[in-house]
Amino acid sequence: MAKINLDKLSVKELQQLSKDVDAAIAAARKANRKAAIDAANAAAAKHGFTLDELFGKGKSSAKTPAPAKYAHPDNPSATWSGRGRQPKWIKEALAAGKSLDDFLI
Repeated sequence: MAKINLDKLSVKELQQLSKDVDAAIAAARKANRKAAIDAANAAAAKHGFTLDELFGKGKSSAKTPAPAKYAHPDNPSATWSGRGRQPKWIKEALAAGKSLDDFLI
C-alpha cells in the first residue's frame, strides 16, 4: 500500500481523500457481507436447509398489537386489549360500579 504524505495535501484534497476512504470502506463491507451470506448459504445447503428455513424470512422484531377485547359502549372505535394501562373510560366505568364484562366485544 502506498504511503500518502497528508501534510502536503490541501484541505480540499484531504476532504476528497476522506470521501474516497469512506466509499472504499462501504464497498469492502458490502463485499464482506456478501461473502458471509454466501458462506452461510453454503453451510446451510450442506445440511439440506436454506437460511430462510433456519431463520425465517422478513420477520420483524416488532410485536403485533394484541386484539381488542373491550370497547367503549358509546364509541366503538375506543377499544382496549386488556393489557397495559387501563384507559380512562374503563377506570371511570369501574369506579362507577360497572364490570369489565360490560365492555367485552
